[in-house]
Amino acid sequence: MKTVHPNSTAASEPVAMQQSLVGCLLGTAVGDALGLPFEGLTPSRQSKMFPDPARYHLLPGKGMVSDDTQHQCLLAQALIQSDGAAEAFAKDLAWRLRFWLLGLPAGVGFTSLRATIKLWLGWSPHTSGVFSAGNGPAMRSAILGVCYGSQPENLRRLISIGTRITHTDPKAETGALAVALAAHCSAQGEPTPEAYIKILQDLMPVQNEEFFALIRKTTASVHNGETTETFASGLGLDEGVTGYMFHTVPVVLHAWLRHPRDFKAALLAVIRCGGDTDTTGAILGSIVGAGVGKEGIPEKWLDNLFEWPQTVNWMERLATQLADHLSHGKNGKPPAVPFVFSFLRNLFFTAVVLLHGFRRMLPPY
Repeated sequence: MKTVHPNSTAASEPVAMQQSLVGCLLGTAVGDALGLPFEGLTPSRQSKMFPDPARYHLLPGKGMVSDDTQHQCLLAQALIQSDGAAEAFAKDLAWRLRFWLLGLPAGVGFTSLRATIKLWLGWSPHTSGVFSAGNGPAMRSAILGVCYGSQPENLRRLISIGTRITHTDPKAETGALAVALAAHCSAQGEPTPEAYIKILQDLMPVQNEEFFALIRKTTASVHNGETTETFASGLGLDEGVTGYMFHTVPVVLHAWLRHPRDFKAALLAVIRCGGDTDTTGAILGSIVGAGVGKEGIPEKWLDNLFEWPQTVNWMERLATQLADHLSHGKNGKPPAVPFVFSFLRNLFFTAVVLLHGFRRMLPPY
């Protein structure tokens, strides 16, 4: 693999499918865990509370993941179980979402909560969605781009299912597809603004002018050498990036295109923007991780992920099995964890989040 300067937007060699999927999944987890303590904080408040954004803060020196990573894992499991067949994928993902909610995860988005309750009440995965342009579908779409980016029709079909099961606003689907294509582009070694715009124009079923105007603004900012914080401020996001899809995705794409092969620099850039940092971190981590693999993620961040039962090794096994399934047709049930283990983990995580919330009530302000 040829060397690329961290801030360069030059293309590099693609990584193998297994490396890319492992990097995508672990990148999601690290970005999620690093960004989680900063969620909802303005850039000025986060710099006062946590002067060092390059370390975990949810627990002393340790990080935990939120629903962003859990959803990416659910989707990977559903892909293995369904063999990527659209209807089987929809049904399997729906059941996984149902039981995920029974595990009482903390901080569930209101749209995902309503949609999953509808699934339990008998709505089908094709009718359970709620009209919302939230960024939830984008947090679980990168892995679809890595798997099916070279199969446009299949990718669009699976993105549509993975989006509309919870979110029905077309903007949510546009953003999810844009993230998936970014992950595909990253994994293929083509993280340049020009390559990305071309693949968007080729694969977007309907070119949304509002979205493409934002993408043109994003790439122009990258070419002008602006920081991601400056770009976000130019979008009116001085107080932090919101959960609106057309705010989240342009900022994430900017950080990726600005630092396409520097996982640490990209992640810190998007976290410094404030706002919905666990989700922006998770999405960005999945995109850059797809291009750099596990080796490109700082080892100390992986070592200090405090997760059980879905440990770093468990996530790596899941990604490896998905890669084997796609590349060699190897069948089998995806790695799973007992429901009671997930439930106990979520109880502990909820307590940690509550303690962290109380901490925010104290100075510095």
